Amino acid sequence: MTGVRSFVVPPSLEATAPPEERGLRRDGVRLLVAHRGDGRLEHRHFTDLASVLRAGDVLVVNRSATLPAALAATAGDATPAQLHLSTRRPAGRWVVELRHPGVPASTPWLDAAAGTVLQLPGGAAAELLGPAAGPFAPGRPVRLWVAAVDLPCGPLAYLARHGRPIRYAYVDHDRPIGAYQTVFADEPGSAEMPSAARPFSAELVTRLVAKGVTFAPFVLHAGVSSPEAHEPPMAEWYRMPDESAAVVNAARSRGHRVIAVGTTAVRALETVADDRGHVRPGEGWTELVIGPDRPVRAVDGLVTGWHEPEASHLAMLEAIAGRDLLDASYGAALEGGYLWHEFGDSHLILA
Repeated sequence: MTGVRSFVVPPSLEATAPPEERGLRRDGVRLLVAHRGDGRLEHRHFTDLASVLRAGDVLVVNRSATLPAALAATAGDATPAQLHLSTRRPAGRWVVELRHPGVPASTPWLDAAAGTVLQLPGGAAAELLGPAAGPFAPGRPVRLWVAAVDLPCGPLAYLARHGRPIRYAYVDHDRPIGAYQTVFADEPGSAEMPSAARPFSAELVTRLVAKGVTFAPFVLHAGVSSPEAHEPPMAEWYRMPDESAAVVNAARSRGHRVIAVGTTAVRALETVADDRGHVRPGEGWTELVIGPDRPVRAVDGLVTGWHEPEASHLAMLEAIAGRDLLDASYGAALEGGYLWHEFGDSHLILA
């Protein structure tokens, strides 16, 4: 492997189904532990997390639940389409992704035009208003749009009736929304699952608490992160409660480690952290992008999945792990047959 930006994920390493359908428990996936201090790599299983972590460590976990955010649609001329609702904005506006239906899964629709009207199930409709990022230019591919979405009832009720989970081609078939929820999920709002937390089971959480590991919950509603394009993340809404900020600050003051579960946790923590790593409570929209030129201040470790080459998340991982350790981790994962994507194996970067 010549570097973490130039690897190729072979089809054999794509997790096509949840681990429960592969004969494993939810927490039975593999876990590669990368130690920043000495560069060691350990091949473990996610159930080993209770023995890897120490009493006093804090796990920062996202409570956002996944929406069934994919909708069948027809364009103005009755052309079949698929619409992914990504991020809800005020006044009936959403960031959306328009896609072509297909087998085994949909593909990006990159040549739509502003003003396109989409008919949605149940008498709903959406109109593409303009690109979600950057100015519109004729012939320029646009993946994410701001759209005016007119629904006959509230979004949660509407999507529960007419939507289904967003699925990409590497997953073999549609599954119910429960397959895309974590044990922490209780506040609906994410277009795609905050999947780093999926391997946690209720039993593992109990073992971690018994050991003295503390959980600090927060909310960040994740938008779409289609593998066909790797733009920096869009603005996302978050809330860091008083109690969780206090838990993180107390741990740091005592020399304990703060471990983010997922890139959403890193983004939320770093949005509310000052230059000294002190975390304040708050809520709002974050546009923060973490990378080597903006290192982390409040995070000592990260539980995450395995990301596509050129994914913007890799810049965040490099900021936490350093380039050499990240390259070594990805090389070991490829050589060791770790599985990619939301139903795949896990990666722990640890101070």
